[in-house]
Amino acid sequence: MTVMNVRRRHISTVALTAVAALGFGTLTACSSDSAAAGDTGTFDVVASFYPMAFLAERIGGEHVHVTSLTQPGQEPHDLEISARQTAQLEEADAALYLKGLQPSVDEAIGQSPIATKIDAAELTALEEHGTEAGHGEEHGDGHEDEHGHEDEQAHEDEHGHDHDHEGGDPHIWLDPVKYAKVAEGVGKAFQKADPDHAADYRKNTATLVKDLEALDEKFRTGLANRTTDVFVTSHAAFGYLAERYGLTEEAISGLDPDTEPSGARVKELQKIAKDDGVTTVFYETLVSDKTAKTLAGDTGLKTDVLDPVEGITDHSRGEDYFQVMEANLTALRTALGAR
Repeated sequence: MTVMNVRRRHISTVALTAVAALGFGTLTACSSDSAAAGDTGTFDVVASFYPMAFLAERIGGEHVHVTSLTQPGQEPHDLEISARQTAQLEEADAALYLKGLQPSVDEAIGQSPIATKIDAAELTALEEHGTEAGHGEEHGDGHEDEHGHEDEQAHEDEHGHDHDHEGGDPHIWLDPVKYAKVAEGVGKAFQKADPDHAADYRKNTATLVKDLEALDEKFRTGLANRTTDVFVTSHAAFGYLAERYGLTEEAISGLDPDTEPSGARVKELQKIAKDDGVTTVFYETLVSDKTAKTLAGDTGLKTDVLDPVEGITDHSRGEDYFQVMEANLTALRTALGAR
């Protein structure tokens, strides 16, 4: 299957790519048990976790061999690069990652001789999000806003360590418009690195971007008529999605899903739930649901899954990014009373 998680970092924007030959299936060659990069006769791409591996597969199509460093169900932050993975990196033609999410990946890629290093954090603007995000502020016309965020990376140390995400919220793939910007940048990088197949990469990128635009429209129309704007999640992964569609995310924890909420935060959420007509507390497939279910039980609310698509497992509501995002839309529509 595929891989997982990511959280964190900076940027400006660019690009365009997609997929013709693959459709929406699961990644075909992105487990770390795949053949070692470099021996396939194709354009070998090492991706750091699922959202990056998915882009590489969709954009590269039949011309790429994708190896993911993060296995399905594995917490990406905890990934430590093995000697075998270091060797894969040394043999690869390109590395696709999100700098600041996985320090060991950043270090390994930084030290590797790979000619093409694609940092997704360089391809769209990151913003600051906390336990409350969105505030009903839509991006409007779908164009990327800058807000002066390009210097946010200055908050990181030299190794890219940013477990508190001072440099910005990394969950850019949960906003289809931002994810499309990243896809465009990846497509351009593939075209430059493997010019013999540039036309296919350009075509695949365009297809993927259109699919993401269609997903964006589904969210816009699907959430248009709702009874509340507020939703409660286990951790603050959905800030970009909330902003894009005029919602407000209230998270039990911050950007780090392992952070325990304070008693004051729990009481605040109980009040928010009552005042804003919240019906549901969302939890994730890859993180413990204990806190979310405790809060729901204390407030008489329902629970449901809202998946940050950090990895695809047997418990995921779909086999790839698009299927899981559509499942998320269905869950949000129910929770927000959309008609």
